[in-house]
Amino acid sequence: MQLPDVPDLTDPALERRLAARMDAKTKPVGSLGGLERIALRVGAALGKEAPEPVDPQMVIFAGDHGLAARGVSAYPTDVTWQMMDNFLSGGAAVSVLARQHGVGLTIVDCGIARDAAPRPGLVHARLGSGTADALAGPSMTTAQLDAALAGGADVVRSLTGNALLLGEMGIGNTSSASLLMSRLTGADIADCTGAGTGLDDDGIRRKIDILRQVLAVHPDATAPLDALAAFGGFEIATMTGAVLQAAAERRVIVVDGFVTTAAVLVAARLRPHVLQRCVFAHRSGEFGHAGLLAHLAAEPILDLGMRLGEGSGAMTAWPLVVSACAILRDMASFESAGVSQRDDG
Repeated sequence: MQLPDVPDLTDPALERRLAARMDAKTKPVGSLGGLERIALRVGAALGKEAPEPVDPQMVIFAGDHGLAARGVSAYPTDVTWQMMDNFLSGGAAVSVLARQHGVGLTIVDCGIARDAAPRPGLVHARLGSGTADALAGPSMTTAQLDAALAGGADVVRSLTGNALLLGEMGIGNTSSASLLMSRLTGADIADCTGAGTGLDDDGIRRKIDILRQVLAVHPDATAPLDALAAFGGFEIATMTGAVLQAAAERRVIVVDGFVTTAAVLVAARLRPHVLQRCVFAHRSGEFGHAGLLAHLAAEPILDLGMRLGEGSGAMTAWPLVVSACAILRDMASFESAGVSQRDDG
């Protein structure tokens, strides 16, 4: 498919105006720390000196993985469709947080093992009943990859608002994320692989061994889309298309944990200026995420040891994004409040 254009947002004049606006607030310069950095980043991403998040949308991309049959997860594949039902019924962590903060919640079936019946809040973008086993061949065909990228773009185009929060669900998808990280950053697979859904030490060693074999099966899958076809889940590929479209529409993209960051890695390799639109919600407790964030020079908002996935970290950080924008937009300046400024004389 034709990938959307994602232009460079660098605007030194806007950046100076944003910084001056923040520094003029009734506070010592820099005293709100990370909130100030978030506000400036969102203002630059939206191109506004008084940024305001409008109708934010959490989208959870779900898919199953043929590689899961190799024992790379502590949970069975059935958990994917069971958790999808939990999301839609309002019982999952991300469902609770989205409801609390008034964020729209959409679940996208990108290709889970069981075909789900239509219901409100569920988008069908199925590419199959899970990907193929990456140890036996590519996870998906070129046609499936193209359809995934296009499907992700279509999902974003259907949504209102100016902020996209990323979530995912798929038993085995930390393996895909680890493979993508290793191949696209050059890091050893052992430095990219963790417990996922809760493997013990022996399980992690087996997982690393399997993933090392997968990498050896696909030595030529070095370009971003080739790697995505070889290793990625349907949900990661669809999310990559969504990220590219959101970036093209100049939406703020709130990135959750390890798996969503892997999708952003692929998108950024295709369109580097994607990263200018991204706010990284947290540093996941999943081993490998810290290294991936460092590779992207990304500064996460939170570090709470969370590793649930499903967008829970993005939803937890979202109120801080809203607060940061409110500070920049609504807080009084020294001049407007009639407050004396610092005397450097």
